[in-house]
Amino acid sequence: MRLAVIADLHANLEATLAVHRDIQERSISDIWVLGDLVGKGPRPREVVQWVQAHAQRVVQGNWDVRVAGATNRPQDLWPRTQLSRTELDYLANMPFGIDEQFGGAWWRFVHASARGVFHRLYAHSSLSEQLESYAPQPALGLYEYADALVFADIHQALLLDVEGRPLLNCGSVGNPLDSTLPSYLILDFAGRGPRYSAQFVRVIYNREAEIAAAEASNMPFIREYIAELQTGSYHKRRAR
Repeated sequence: MRLAVIADLHANLEATLAVHRDIQERSISDIWVLGDLVGKGPRPREVVQWVQAHAQRVVQGNWDVRVAGATNRPQDLWPRTQLSRTELDYLANMPFGIDEQFGGAWWRFVHASARGVFHRLYAHSSLSEQLESYAPQPALGLYEYADALVFADIHQALLLDVEGRPLLNCGSVGNPLDSTLPSYLILDFAGRGPRYSAQFVRVIYNREAEIAAAEASNMPFIREYIAELQTGSYHKRRAR
């Protein structure tokens, strides 16, 4: 079995479609999305509809929670107005995480960490904090002790070994902050036993078309969004 694991689409339709074309060219049929479908970018409805049409499994991200109604920042309110009640309910009711067995090993898929969508996990997080994300979290629907963890949220592709347990971040499709190119992860569980291969993929996309879509919208923080697409670095949103 091969999985394409994508995340942090952030309403960037051009990047999402480019990544989808690459996945199709590789004849991968299973697409798992690790949250943050919306926020930051100009086309939340189109990206949500793409995920609904093409993703086999989806987990919830922090921006999905915010836009669905948890907070009322300008960057939450604008995409909320672009989505139907049904689409907002979809964002609000996505599962927190997935525990799935491949080759006899338990793989965990979450957005930020196993503690919650607003709790970030980093390469420099303490060992105890990293190990905590493999532990069962029954209150969040995660009942196994994971052998491997795949997450998103920090917008940086990552592969670490945590005391023999893989820790992988798939990077960001719509808002990469370690490059200007969208990133996604291919996991291949071919063969018997608890073995796997991981491949990180970078995709070229029509960035100028995405910038034009942002400029034609009335979304907040257009300048910061465009700067992030052009530089691959974070630009803080400041009230004006």
